[in-house]
Amino acid sequence: MAILADLQDPRIKDVTVTGVEVAPDMRQAKVYVSVMGNEVKQNLSLRGLQSAAGFLQSKVAKRIDTRYTPRLQFVLDQGVKKQIEVSQILGRVLSENRPRDATNAGPDAGDDAGDGESEGPE
Repeated sequence: MAILADLQDPRIKDVTVTGVEVAPDMRQAKVYVSVMGNEVKQNLSLRGLQSAAGFLQSKVAKRIDTRYTPRLQFVLDQGVKKQIEVSQILGRVLSENRPRDATNAGPDAGDDAGDGESEGPE
């Protein structure tokens, strides 16, 4: 069961936990989250998570058996955003190269691919 599903705060929507770093002494935990939406929605969700940190810490405390319950700090994970940007750039670059590749290919470009005939030893 997801802990975030128990939150009733309307600011916290479309949030995905992408990773958690726990300090060696188990007193601090950085929770990396990704929020779908613009920067305003992301900041609202982060504020909502920070205000719910005490509630979430109590939920974590019930699930783990340690001397201390880590203090949760929520951090916006920019990795997903950067992956989307890289994907979009690659898509543009690849689409720019496709017409050139098609015009450079000669009429015999597809003849040796998959016709079942091969030259030389098998």
